[in-house]
Amino acid sequence: MRLLDSYSIKSTSEQHRKRSEGKASAVLRKMLESSSVLLFIVFILLFVLLVFGVLIRKNGTAALFWNEIIREKITNFIMNQSKEQRILNFVLQNAVRGDPCSVLDTIDKYCSQKEWAMNVGDEKGLILDKTVEEVNPSVALELGTYCGYSAVRIARLLKAGAYLLTVEFNPEFAAIAKQMIEFAGVQDKVKLLEGPSEEIIPQLKKKYEVDTLDFVFLDHWKDRYTPDTILLQECNLLRKGSVLLADNIIFPGAPEFLNYIRNNPHFQCTNYPSHLEYMKVGDAMEKAVFLG
Repeated sequence: MRLLDSYSIKSTSEQHRKRSEGKASAVLRKMLESSSVLLFIVFILLFVLLVFGVLIRKNGTAALFWNEIIREKITNFIMNQSKEQRILNFVLQNAVRGDPCSVLDTIDKYCSQKEWAMNVGDEKGLILDKTVEEVNPSVALELGTYCGYSAVRIARLLKAGAYLLTVEFNPEFAAIAKQMIEFAGVQDKVKLLEGPSEEIIPQLKKKYEVDTLDFVFLDHWKDRYTPDTILLQECNLLRKGSVLLADNIIFPGAPEFLNYIRNNPHFQCTNYPSHLEYMKVGDAMEKAVFLG
């Protein structure tokens, strides 16, 4: 009986051991399966991030989606302030007051190293500089002020007595631009007009005492390029020799404007290939000289 009891106990222990080993093996298999699935998911995520990273560098749409929709919204939520306010703060803390070149360099540094923004930028800024210097305007108009980058860029090149009217629809952007322009020390050469371009352009002659415009920089909503160019003509604000310079004609693109301006006998056009601000994405600027 004792032998049988001993054998029975050993048999039961062996069964328990095998069951435990079986359970352990099952758990291990599940863990390995889970680990494999997890590794596969991690691999897929890393692959997606890699592909998206390449797209951001090479594809304008992906880059804008990342910078303007995802990254900016997340950063705004975390910091509880807008990107434009962050750009202004960076300038106030790092640029030299009263030095427009220092302000431009500081904005370029922030937007190329920290957060992308839709300024004309340093590369296309050279095209803008060259055009302003060639025209040497007495009265200039900018459509789309944003943070004031191009307003500062244009104003610093204006001769004595010349001035720039810059139009901004967004009240928040206008408030940022006003501070940027004042900090750069060019406020005496710039008048910021807040409101939609289609309402302000017809008021330029009577309300703002503009006879004709020597230079117009178009950098606002791309679908407004054509109607605002037509409006400038209808309001007799262009003279023979007036120069229009339009930004972002390739990306995001202004095909309607290009079709209109290049097929219009009243304009002589020149294209300046370049890149989207602070990126390697192809873009260009279009200069149109009004022939009368």
